[in-house]
Amino acid sequence: MAHLQEVTIAPETIDRFAALIVEERVTGAKAVAERLSQRLEGRVVWNVNSTARGGGVAEMLPSLLAYVRGAGIDCRWLVMEGTPDFFRVTKRVHHALHGSVGEGMPLDEAARAIYDQVSQDNAIELQALVRPRDVVILHDPQTAGLIPHMMRAGAIVVWRCHVGQDDPDEESDRGWAFLAPYLENVPATVFSREAYIPACCDRGRSVIIPPSIDPFSAKNQDMDEATVRAILVHTGLVEGPPGEGSPTFLHRDGTPGRVDRQADVIRHGRAPSWNTPLVVQVSRWDWLKDPAGVMEGFAQKVEETAASGAELVLAGPNVTAVADDPEGATVLNEVSALWRGLPQNDRDKIHLALLPMADIAENAAIVNALQRHAAVVVQKSMKEGFGLTVTEAMWKARPIVASAVGGIQDQIEDGVHGLLLKEAGDLSAFGSLVGRLLEDRAYAEQIGQNARKRALESYLGVRHLLQYAELIERLDG
Repeated sequence: MAHLQEVTIAPETIDRFAALIVEERVTGAKAVAERLSQRLEGRVVWNVNSTARGGGVAEMLPSLLAYVRGAGIDCRWLVMEGTPDFFRVTKRVHHALHGSVGEGMPLDEAARAIYDQVSQDNAIELQALVRPRDVVILHDPQTAGLIPHMMRAGAIVVWRCHVGQDDPDEESDRGWAFLAPYLENVPATVFSREAYIPACCDRGRSVIIPPSIDPFSAKNQDMDEATVRAILVHTGLVEGPPGEGSPTFLHRDGTPGRVDRQADVIRHGRAPSWNTPLVVQVSRWDWLKDPAGVMEGFAQKVEETAASGAELVLAGPNVTAVADDPEGATVLNEVSALWRGLPQNDRDKIHLALLPMADIAENAAIVNALQRHAAVVVQKSMKEGFGLTVTEAMWKARPIVASAVGGIQDQIEDGVHGLLLKEAGDLSAFGSLVGRLLEDRAYAEQIGQNARKRALESYLGVRHLLQYAELIERLDG
């Protein structure tokens, strides 16, 4: 029997956005929230996903739901439980929706039996909580099997898919064929891009809602240079004295937090000094993020960028801490083996960092410091539904090199908010783009400022919440 985990969310007021956006937008958002609160009185808005830590969904939900609760709406977050075999199946589906084979597990009747059993086990517990006319928002392939159960319970059901690819192929068709039976009658589906809507989903019932970031979270809150340095030195990501700052941050409720844990870093020799320009990619250990390509592309340019003295940090979660990603340890081991095969001079300049995950806010603060210190942030994904790490870097006014894939193409206008790698597998072009930003710091500074403005205008939570409010009001009509 599965056991749903409820994640506690403390309320936050949307008034705090008044320091960032025009007053009229905040006032309008509060009016919409009050209207929705009255409409949903006595009902619950449930959000269900497959993990409370690691990945973009687990990062977005606490921020968004805090503002919903602060508006007087009973909004709750549940995490479904699954077996290792279930997460192997859903990881395979995840890869398929990106057009990738992954480890090649067949999506056959045996896989469906595993998927259905876990879905049913979770549905039994969820049905005891959900009442008719409650709103249930289910996130990503792991939860699609819950749709028929929740509809029979009388809930207003929304399935939110954060992944997809622009050009369907045989592999993506296989993934959607696996999910299609669960999606037949769902009242609404939500995608990040129009191109991601598959043939099995009714476009009239599909809505486009790009993700967002929370500028006040531990990952995105303002952080001065002294604090950045103290955190990076304490965690072992940077060498040298910590300076006069303290490795501190603020929790969502305004209470103080401190970075106490260190990163596990695979490196040859010493950590980079504080003055070393860092090229940084932060992502899961997933081949779709192409960590090997980042490493090889950087290594090809090491001699050319020797004048800059740049080094590379590939940072991801400690692989033991992300339950719904069974391939993380395998990918890390393979990346580590590739790193060990590099010439020593290249290995000296490349660091593989496993960031602590015991405290999610602490992990977020470390990522915040690392991104803010980066000379260049990269996201060389082969596939990407939406680049949250790209938006995070944009918010911090960092110059970015990212693959022109998926939602990243919507986030960045090439040459304005960052540099787009037109062919994700082109290592030479990748190295050249990174080198350009390392060498032309004035240009890098300008596109960083442009990126910050773009994030402020388009990718904060107020816009995100208003789009969901509009969807719920329409479905409840």
